[in-house]
Amino acid sequence: QVQLVESGGGLVQTGGSLRLSCAASGSIFEINTMGWYRQAPGKQREMVAIITSGGTINYADSVKGRFTISRDNAKNTMYLQMNSLKPEDTAVYYCNLTPWRKSAYWGQGTQVTVSS
Repeated sequence: QVQLVESGGGLVQTGGSLRLSCAASGSIFEINTMGWYRQAPGKQREMVAIITSGGTINYADSVKGRFTISRDNAKNTMYLQMNSLKPEDTAVYYCNLTPWRKSAYWGQGTQVTVSS
């Protein structure tokens, strides 16, 4: 089993910044992909950014140039630095860890609210 705990969400004004963290614990396989997903009210959950254990990164077009994903494999922790936040970034942000060839794990989510 894997446990994921997110932190760092909150309320920020348009143009502001937040940094999300996701701490993983439990039976973490060495080869995996971690990522941030978000779900706004009335919308489907969408990928924000993913990073593999080898360091390959992908971003959603809507956050490119504003968000930066990173991970510290020694600490089993992933981060999402969010800059130039917009009201449309308002959502619950979820941490995901998918071990290679295994089912995904999800965190409980952290609310990010960007006021206009």
